[in-house]
Amino acid sequence: MPKTIATLSEFKELWTMPPNFRISHDLYRPDFSPPSALEVLDAIRHDDEARITLLGADDPAVRTAKTMSFRSAPVEEIATWPFRLAHFNLPRLYDGVLRGFHEQVMVPWRTFLSAQGFTWQRCAPDLFISGPGGSSTYHADQSHGLVWQVEGVKTFHSYLAPDDAVPVESAISGDFTAEDPPPHDDADRQDARMEPGDLLWSHFLTPHWVTGESPLSMSITLSHGGLCQQGRYAERETALRGHWDRHPEQAWLTDLRNTRY
Repeated sequence: MPKTIATLSEFKELWTMPPNFRISHDLYRPDFSPPSALEVLDAIRHDDEARITLLGADDPAVRTAKTMSFRSAPVEEIATWPFRLAHFNLPRLYDGVLRGFHEQVMVPWRTFLSAQGFTWQRCAPDLFISGPGGSSTYHADQSHGLVWQVEGVKTFHSYLAPDDAVPVESAISGDFTAEDPPPHDDADRQDARMEPGDLLWSHFLTPHWVTGESPLSMSITLSHGGLCQQGRYAERETALRGHWDRHPEQAWLTDLRNTRY
């Protein structure tokens, strides 16, 4: 079980390196009550930036048909399908189904970080909804994530010692990404069961995967890039920035290199 962090001193001490940890509501609690997962699903499935993947053992033709009808079939029916949906541009929804989210979640969280001497290049929300049997890929993010389980139950899997599972250069390149995690010893894994209201800090560039344990699940992750606390980056972000220095030809990194508010 991940450790639960309840004080600022613990947060400042542990945010730079794995393993992941829970965040107590004594330290931070999102003050926002979103619509139900079904309502949010019904709203955002029509948005062009919603990324939808049908899962399960259906014949490929059946999955294709379901994918094509995902935006038009009755939402109650869709909620029974095994799927995962991700949306990485939530400001598009601030005038609709997520009205008030920016003022009630993003502004207080950014204020909290700033008060502790943090700066960042990116601090933005991502939304994830999954149906029965919904699961994520096995991957690592170039970001720290404050994972907020809003509805339903899922388990967030990672490793106690990520360097032993995926060297940082492999994490940077993403060449280990797969639909499922590789065989591993259960004793090396960290499993965080996430119920509504739970918060988890997912470290930068650490391999992880998520499994759903309820008919419908919704979570929101506050994603941070270039996060820096009084001149100090997390260990794996420091490694990434060293990689950029060795590979300046990767021009797309120009908007990620500079930390700013």
